Amino acid sequence: MSAPFCPSLTDYQRFTTRVVHIGDVAMGGQNPIVVQSMTTTDTMDTAATVAQTIRLIEAGCEIVRITAPSLKEAENLANIKKELKNRGFSVPLVADIHFTPNAAEVAARIVEKVRINPGNFVDKKKFEQIDYTDASYEAELERIRQKFIPLVKICKEYGTAMRIGTNHGSLSDRIMSRYGDTPLGMVESAMEFLRIAREFDFHQIVLSMKASNPQVMVQAYRQLVSTMMQHGMDYPLHLGVTEAGDGEDGRIKSAVGIGTLLEDGLGDTVRVSLTEEPEFEIPVARALVDRYKNRKASREIPALREDHDFLHYAKRATHEVLNFGGKHVPPVIADLSTTHLDYNSLKEIGYFYNEPSDKWHLADQTADAVLLHQMPDFTNLPTTLMVLVPFQQWQAGKHNCFPILNKEEFVSNRPEGVVFLKLSLPEMSESLVEVLKKDKSVILILESDNDHAMPELRRLYLELQHYGITTPTVVHRSFSALDLERSQLAASTDAGALFLDGFGEGILLGNPESHALAAFNSLAFGILQATRLRISKTEYIACPSCGRTLFDLQETTAKIRKRTSHLKGVKIGIMGCIVNGPGEMADADYGYVGSGPGKITLYKGKEIVKRNIPSTGAVDALVDLIRQHGDWIEPANIVSN
Repeated sequence: MSAPFCPSLTDYQRFTTRVVHIGDVAMGGQNPIVVQSMTTTDTMDTAATVAQTIRLIEAGCEIVRITAPSLKEAENLANIKKELKNRGFSVPLVADIHFTPNAAEVAARIVEKVRINPGNFVDKKKFEQIDYTDASYEAELERIRQKFIPLVKICKEYGTAMRIGTNHGSLSDRIMSRYGDTPLGMVESAMEFLRIAREFDFHQIVLSMKASNPQVMVQAYRQLVSTMMQHGMDYPLHLGVTEAGDGEDGRIKSAVGIGTLLEDGLGDTVRVSLTEEPEFEIPVARALVDRYKNRKASREIPALREDHDFLHYAKRATHEVLNFGGKHVPPVIADLSTTHLDYNSLKEIGYFYNEPSDKWHLADQTADAVLLHQMPDFTNLPTTLMVLVPFQQWQAGKHNCFPILNKEEFVSNRPEGVVFLKLSLPEMSESLVEVLKKDKSVILILESDNDHAMPELRRLYLELQHYGITTPTVVHRSFSALDLERSQLAASTDAGALFLDGFGEGILLGNPESHALAAFNSLAFGILQATRLRISKTEYIACPSCGRTLFDLQETTAKIRKRTSHLKGVKIGIMGCIVNGPGEMADADYGYVGSGPGKITLYKGKEIVKRNIPSTGAVDALVDLIRQHGDWIEPANIVSN
């Protein structure tokens, strides 16, 4: 049974936190969720930082964070703040601090908020496994306490807010030695500092639990809130998926993590971390947040049965039907019900026909099945492709062709063999439960027309689980009223949240626009990749850049992507500086990290392989490193699209 971590999982309610004031911005309580971002300019370049801050404000950013890696940058925050004020801008500023308590103490007297990382505020990560006794562990905590107390006192004196921001990849060796690389370790890392602040009755605190893996990030936030509830705490939450990357991948990964928590009613401020110009983050964050302005269910959702642990990931147990359920990766069903099935539409979903050889070739992101509105008249189909058609249009005996039934058809006229059954929560009944317990040739397509669909689908999964029904399922979501980008974010939130809860054995995204076939197919695979259920492409863990960055992250990420995007399943970390280096890359296979002006250090896992390579040849060196460790595939050996 899961400990409580939010007010309700069926009736949308925000977790009520205390109000923390960051300048003129009130965060927490029932105040609107705040959207923020971070500058990427050199903090010592006052003009550039001011100009970028103004662009962020004009894009809708309500709080701006600026890195302060040393005393000189911390001191220059005063010049930046003064120039902004001279231009008529009073946006709250946040100093981003790593490794330098003295810079934090200076910044806390200037800006409205300081962010500290408990993993490196006092500690320096050496990846050492130390067997601490209780006494030696307490001695370490006292060392931290003495270093942290001055900042707490300054913040209290100046009315400066503080974010205690844990990052999954930069947990201290002390935390790692006792708690491991876990969400619990992330929570305890923040709690160590929070306890010290509370000793001095300082409560102007915001908490965050960031990770590049949305699964880890969601579990950490939920465990944090559960811990706060147990101890009567109510600090606001800053939500974000760190190092999300760029483009579609960055947006999907961010929506999966942030959106899942927003669905739970958690979160008081949001930052989307994209490896793009920071002002491009704001519309994405705003779109995620705006879904919850007036969030209400159009139909009441019954309270959850408390038989699922939402704080620790566990996949729902299912039996195998075709390639759904059991140990199979979730299949992707492409919605071709509004278009014509032909060579072109199949190409859009990853099937490429070679006429001279009369053979079909499959891409890494090839849909496993298609949903059609009638039996196909196109006969030259790939033999592996499953075809799904409405029961009234279905013809028995066709290879790999299966009917989709509604409940009435299923109960009254179920044909022999494997069938797909469309099912919603209001259609569940005791008689259907008994049938599903016995019928082992059904795949459920779960759907909801509720305005607040995700919790209704989650409630339906809990119903199946409660009755011991192990039938495999397909998560079906459609967003006909939304444009492509908002559909991308909404689908990533709704389907991604269910997958992170351990529910769903397949995915079907309704596609009302035939021209978006390729986009929706890519989106489905992207959601599965972000939830770590099916890896179909290279994974890039790229930080969003800031004033510490030692090379052009956007340009470099594009170069690395161009050379390596064919390496399915390989995870590459691209980090602008050592702060976001081996720790922040967390589970990357290879790392490309800025180590000085024009210098790059390469990693295999968390181990340094080559130091201080000139950036002009560093991408080639990265490719050579991947080749040396046996993970390289020549592009010529991959079927061309």
